[in-house]
Amino acid sequence: MQQKVLIVEDDADIAELLRVHLNELDLDVEHLASGERVMPHLSNHHYAIVILDIMLPEVDGLTLCREIKTRYPKVSVIMMTSKSSEMDRIIGLEMGADDYICKPFSYREFQARVKAQLRHIKLLCEPQQQTATSPSPIVIGQLHIDPHFHELTLQQTPVDLTATEFDLVLFFARHPNQVFSRAQLLESVWGYDHLGYEHTVNSHINRIRNKFDQITDHTIIETVWGVGYKLNAKPLQQEMQ
Repeated sequence: MQQKVLIVEDDADIAELLRVHLNELDLDVEHLASGERVMPHLSNHHYAIVILDIMLPEVDGLTLCREIKTRYPKVSVIMMTSKSSEMDRIIGLEMGADDYICKPFSYREFQARVKAQLRHIKLLCEPQQQTATSPSPIVIGQLHIDPHFHELTLQQTPVDLTATEFDLVLFFARHPNQVFSRAQLLESVWGYDHLGYEHTVNSHINRIRNKFDQITDHTIIETVWGVGYKLNAKPLQQEMQ
């Protein structure tokens, strides 16, 4: 079955160009030109990805991003912004956007970002049936991660993560105490290596930290200034002693 993608873009030419590139990925594409129609439309249709322009008539893209991720957290949202709108990109990510892409962009970069989100969605939606070849759970002290069932608990408390957030924590957990730069994380977790998209990593880590902070006082994902980030296993293991 084809995955469905919704384009929300008031420029008909841009929307048609995006449709062509998405059709090349064998995706079922629909288009809305008005932000006001998005939430009612989503209540009657299921989409894997919503591609959302920042500047829209009636309701702006940032407001829509927040509403979509609040009501449909499993839907991936890719924001489209201009290269000069750094603050919009930061705000969009803080509101829950899974990724963003700057206009103008190459079709190869656009398709790479869409395919990265499809990989996360595929892992999240795989049949929940354990097999002999399923990846083993990872246990680091009070942090338990089951890659097959996409479940994570901290101090025996379930943590609700988006598909991308889960993959990011899983990557850290597979390499505890190892420091990774933002570029390395973009390539390893998102699947691309484009300069200028470091805010994607920063915002996802901030959201993960906020969720962890509701459970523990320990900083699990640490910033190593001038280098990158790491999962600090020591406080997790100390909790078990």
